[in-house]
Amino acid sequence: MAITNTPSIAIKNLNAPKISQLPQGLTIVAEQMPVEAVNLNVWLNVGSALEPDSINGMAHFLEHMVFKGTSQLKSGEFEQKIEERGAITNAATSQEYTHYYITTAPKDFAELAPLQLDVVLNPSIPDDAFAREKLVVLEEIRRSEDNPRRRTFYRAMETCFEQLPYRRRVLGSASVIEKLQPQQMRDFHAQWYRPQGITAAVVGNLPVEELRSIVEKAFDRTQTNFGVVGSPKSLVPEPAFNKIVRQEYTDPQLQQARLAIIWRVPGMNQLSQTYALDVLAVILGQGRMSRLFRDLREDRRLVSSIGVSNISQKVQGAFYISATLPPENIAAVEEAMVEHIRTIQTELIEPKDLDRVRTLVANRFIFGNERPSDRANLYGYYYSQLNDIQPALDYPARVQALVASDLQEAARRYLSTDSYGIVVARPLDLKN
Repeated sequence: MAITNTPSIAIKNLNAPKISQLPQGLTIVAEQMPVEAVNLNVWLNVGSALEPDSINGMAHFLEHMVFKGTSQLKSGEFEQKIEERGAITNAATSQEYTHYYITTAPKDFAELAPLQLDVVLNPSIPDDAFAREKLVVLEEIRRSEDNPRRRTFYRAMETCFEQLPYRRRVLGSASVIEKLQPQQMRDFHAQWYRPQGITAAVVGNLPVEELRSIVEKAFDRTQTNFGVVGSPKSLVPEPAFNKIVRQEYTDPQLQQARLAIIWRVPGMNQLSQTYALDVLAVILGQGRMSRLFRDLREDRRLVSSIGVSNISQKVQGAFYISATLPPENIAAVEEAMVEHIRTIQTELIEPKDLDRVRTLVANRFIFGNERPSDRANLYGYYYSQLNDIQPALDYPARVQALVASDLQEAARRYLSTDSYGIVVARPLDLKN
């Protein structure tokens, strides 16, 4: 998700959310929304990018263990109370954040919010549950490695980043997870799950002050002696590729080949530089009208699937083109991908095409943030990463403000046609 900052608020029917900070450091972002639900999204500024190699995967493993009980709740009791009220809970871990959420009926929010904060801030992490859940995490790692799309993506990120921790997997490796101990996780939780690094975004059909008051009282009820939040290590963007870095391997589980081309591009710390890349991703490979889809799949039948993403991590992003294709088409498809980039660099996009794509990207963003859970997720993400939600409010207006020369300049500056990373995965050739 990439954005830039502008002065206008452009999410339709959006009541300006209210931001407040408690004395201990917890930030609350609250907004009333006339939908009969309330979503509480608790965001923590810790993910796999902050882990040392020796405990890579700890943030994700801890996400699992948070639900294994507290001094006030037995293992499984939180989920039972959530389900009894017809509410929903889940969580996710990424490179730079972990977040937990519940969606409840407004009448149940005051009762369930304290339970949500209790499990997040006060997990017991018992030894026996740790050992059992370790097996679950190891199975999740195994399943991820059985997924051809994920395997190709992992290889691409390892090719893209030589030093930055984005090259590592959020899940970690089995060899590291197998060695982790419960006390290491307790120490990790104590270091990172502190109010100074938490954003609680709450959106739903209660007055803003009531939403805020419920979260504040729920936080006070946690009765935890908080220390100082851990200091994130300083990460430095890597320079752009200065040549084509090619990685090829044979994958006996594949039926077709996989091809991925990747560039190092600006991340969220350079918001103004990411916006045009979002739109270029759509022009090139998102949807049936995109250039690569029409050319390589529909017209020339060189690929069975193709897609493009602009992955905006905090310190540095990755512009990623991937395709599934017969092995004999690899050279032609790589050449065609590069040629489409070159065309954007040399020929301005037609006004009618630009209008269509700008509207598509802006409306996709607006339509994707219509529910309380969407809105709380949006606010939590942006505030946790940037200490600011204004860029989230401005995203559609920024897209609509782009002109053809902005896209051309972004392609010239960041998507070199002679310097990039490429990963090719070939199926086993049974003829030889």
